[in-house]
Amino acid sequence: MHGRPRTQIFLASTLYGAATLAAALDTGCFSPADRRLLLVANTAAVPETTPALDEAPGFDRLRARFDGVLSWNAAISPFHPNGWTPRPDDAPLWERHLRLLWGLGSDDLELIVESIQVSPAQALALCFADAPLEVYADGLMSYGPTRSKLDPLVGTRVRRLLHLDLVPGLRPLLLTEFGVEPEIVPTGAFTAVLAELADAAPPVTAPGGAALLLGQYLSALEILAPEEEERLHVRMLRGAAARGHRQLVFKPHPSAPARWSRMLEEEAERLGVELTVLDTPVLAEVAFLRIRPALVVGCFSTALLTASTFHGLPVARTGTDLLLERLTPYQNSNRVPVTLVDALLPGLEDASAHRQLSVEEAQGLLAAVGFAMQPQVLPGLREDAERYLAAHLDARTRRYFKRRRLTALALPGAVPSQLAFLPRSPTVRKVARRARAVQRRLARKTAKTTKTTVTA
Repeated sequence: MHGRPRTQIFLASTLYGAATLAAALDTGCFSPADRRLLLVANTAAVPETTPALDEAPGFDRLRARFDGVLSWNAAISPFHPNGWTPRPDDAPLWERHLRLLWGLGSDDLELIVESIQVSPAQALALCFADAPLEVYADGLMSYGPTRSKLDPLVGTRVRRLLHLDLVPGLRPLLLTEFGVEPEIVPTGAFTAVLAELADAAPPVTAPGGAALLLGQYLSALEILAPEEEERLHVRMLRGAAARGHRQLVFKPHPSAPARWSRMLEEEAERLGVELTVLDTPVLAEVAFLRIRPALVVGCFSTALLTASTFHGLPVARTGTDLLLERLTPYQNSNRVPVTLVDALLPGLEDASAHRQLSVEEAQGLLAAVGFAMQPQVLPGLREDAERYLAAHLDARTRRYFKRRRLTALALPGAVPSQLAFLPRSPTVRKVARRARAVQRRLARKTAKTTKTTVTA
């Protein structure tokens, strides 16, 4: 007896993510299906003023891999994709509505989504509560832990994690608490898709062999103030010029204000170098193929790893030291991308000080940072974290950990080595508990006295 039709829905919010899906489809990473639909989510702060990925140059080269293209924004309007999830009682109604809207009928569904811990992926998973899930990663964040405890009704439905091999040999932590196995999307297939996008992209007016500077618009994430990010871009330009590069190309973030480019142009004029601002709406990876830069400079963009690992281009990072200090709370999901870029790539100003990490060292660092970020999600990594910190914590690696965080988790490095026995001492912990109790009593007494005085 023939079963019900099977439809696969692929959710994507970036062209880079859609390219990852295309590469996975080209290499047979997905099971056969009667229909494959691409669901586009425009997650920009103001979607009405920012083109969605299906309007990006080169998207037509990807469209043929799908039987149809749908809009998540249109389906849930007027809600914003980043801020909406269905109420539990409403989820069956939303499933019925979406099945009717998208012509799904009674098809068996499979959902392939990105960033399952947040919307829009989580919202889609809740709307179709019976559909199995597969997660794909389009950047460095997949190497980090799941950013918060995921509902088991969602997490246990995830069958695998597809990811690009940005750091060869490094195993991602995302969703490992549910036993989800990672699977690599073949690099050759991904670079072939990038070549397709490059062929279809509009002309890139930039000198070949220049140094390429990547802007990220970190102030939009409230990691840096706008003035600090401007200074970071100037730091990139100065560092590249100091290395002898006379032709520089700046690729700003699509949402970044134009005045940032003007400040760079003024600095370039002062230094006597030629600066081209690349305002053509193309992926950084497409720019790599078009201008073949002599150096790629950025802060912690995933594009730094694609340039180095996939295209063999020289890269340099800058500003990661500042980011490691500024990221709050410690659990901030950007921490792993910043840490990996800082640890694996040479600095722009001090490239000679860079030491190549082995895969084992990188995996140990990732385990330690991942456990420190999410000890409740990944409690099984405590021993790995302790082992790494006991053996490798020094002046260089301490930047990846906060002493306060190590203290809270009773991890090595929380106190000077000669006092390392203290956090584990039952006597010391007992005294500390008594001291905190006394402090609380004094605080209550002071508050009560203050209240009485005010009343009088």
